[in-house]
Amino acid sequence: MRATDLRTAAAVPPLTSRPARNGRVVLFSLLSGVVLAVLWSYELVDSVIGDTVANGLLGHDAKQTAITGTTAGLVFAFVSGLAGTFTACNIAMAASVGPLSQAGAGQRGGALRRLLRPLGWLALGMVVVSATYGFIGVLLGDRLPQLSTDKVGDVPVRLLQSSVVFGVIGLTLVYLGLAALGVLPDLFRDRPATRVVVLGGLVGGFLIGRPYPLFNKLFHYAADTDNPLYGAFAFVLQSLGNIVFVAAVFAVVVLLTRGRFLSWLSANPRRTAMVTGSLLIALGVFNIVYWDVRLPAMFGIGWFPTMWYNS
Repeated sequence: MRATDLRTAAAVPPLTSRPARNGRVVLFSLLSGVVLAVLWSYELVDSVIGDTVANGLLGHDAKQTAITGTTAGLVFAFVSGLAGTFTACNIAMAASVGPLSQAGAGQRGGALRRLLRPLGWLALGMVVVSATYGFIGVLLGDRLPQLSTDKVGDVPVRLLQSSVVFGVIGLTLVYLGLAALGVLPDLFRDRPATRVVVLGGLVGGFLIGRPYPLFNKLFHYAADTDNPLYGAFAFVLQSLGNIVFVAAVFAVVVLLTRGRFLSWLSANPRRTAMVTGSLLIALGVFNIVYWDVRLPAMFGIGWFPTMWYNS
């Protein structure tokens, strides 16, 4: 064997080492999701960050001031979506960064095109789901648990809806992460754009379970209009506000590096899989643990550790 062949063989990890490496990535991602769920402070992200951003952009108390008209409602929809970027019901959208990078890396052309195409796919999946839910939500109104004040024991039924929805989304994210790492069959191995569309649909699906007070206020207002088209448009604006930060981070990275970051990522499929898989698993586990373990524990169902800064 020639010296160059020996060097090439040494540079490629043996196949037998990959399952062990995958196991470490999965374990680290799982633990990261659990730790994030333990450390998470909803008071900080909902009230301190979310309310401050909304109040500052709207110029008044977002919670206490009534929505006064159609235009004001649409502005409120986008601003409250932006303000809710880091809430527990939205933070999992950060998992889209890996798939966005993977999809962008597979595109030809300049940095701008490699930026806009994957963002467009993410928006497509998100708009379809959020618009559909906004339309149906206005038609159903108070018949939805999300707008109900009823309780099952001490647990509000709207939070039960949140627990179910985000549990399903979390499981889906974990599956997508394991598939990206090759642990499970990957339906999107040769279709990275489709993976991003599906993730966009999951981001739109956040609205189906969202208990965030500002979104609840928007939902009630939209339902009171009895106009399902208005509900669809308002919900799309809410979702667009949700992804502004992630889109901005992705844009800055791609444009500042003139697309070289995407080229660097795509040059090593293993590197791409690890970035994509670890983010999806960690944030999927966070969703499951936060909404299906920590939330019930807050109402005396089971137990979950409480940090000193959380009530």
